[in-house]
Amino acid sequence: MTADYATLQQLIEFVGTFAFAISGIRMAAAKNFDWFGGYCCGFAVAIGGGTIRDLALRTTPFWMTTPDYVICTAIALVIVILFEEHVNRIYNMFLHIFDTLGLALFTIAGIQKSLLFGQPYWVAIIMGCITGAAGGVIRDILLNEVPLIFRKEIYAMACVFGGMVYVLLDYLQVEVHVSSVVTFFVVCIIRLLAVQYHLSLPILRQKGNKNDANKAKNQ
Repeated sequence: MTADYATLQQLIEFVGTFAFAISGIRMAAAKNFDWFGGYCCGFAVAIGGGTIRDLALRTTPFWMTTPDYVICTAIALVIVILFEEHVNRIYNMFLHIFDTLGLALFTIAGIQKSLLFGQPYWVAIIMGCITGAAGGVIRDILLNEVPLIFRKEIYAMACVFGGMVYVLLDYLQVEVHVSSVVTFFVVCIIRLLAVQYHLSLPILRQKGNKNDANKAKNQ
C-alpha cells in the first residue's frame, strides 16, 4: 500500500468518524441521554461497522491502532455540548447530511481496506456496505429503535450501488482518488434523493387474514 493510499484511507475514516459521531450524539440527545450515553452512542455508530469489517478481515480494528478516533468522538461531543443551539439548528436544517457523509465515507473505506487485504470485488462491496451501515444498526439498537436500514428510505442499498461503481472504476484502473470522489457522490446522491422523494424498496407483506396481520403488528 502506498503512502498516499494509506493517508487517504485514514483521512476518510477520520472524517467519517466525526460525521457519524455527530449523528449518533444528536440522536442520543433526542432520547435525553446523558453525556456519557451520548458519547457511547456516537462512538458506537462511528466505529461499529469498521470493527465488524476488521474482525471479518482478521485484523486489529482500526480504532484500536490509534487514539485519534476516541478523541474525534470526544471532540464531536464537546462541540454538541458547547454549541448546542447552533448544532441543533444546523442539524435540523441538514437532518440527513451528517449521516449521509459518514455512510459514503465509510463505504469507501470498507471497500478500499477489503481490496487491500486481497478480497474479491463482491466481498469488498459487502464489506463496504457493512462498514457504512452496521454502525447505524448498532446505534438504533442502543436507542431502542427499529434499525433505519430495515424500515425507511434506501440506505444500505446506496452503499451497494456506490460499491459497484467503485469496483468498476478499480477494474478499469482509474486512479484511487478519482474512484473515491465518484463513489462518494454516488452514495450521497442516491441517499439524499431517497430521503427527498421517499424512495424505498418494496415492503414485505404478510399473507393471511387481517386479524393475523394485526396480531403480528402488535407483537
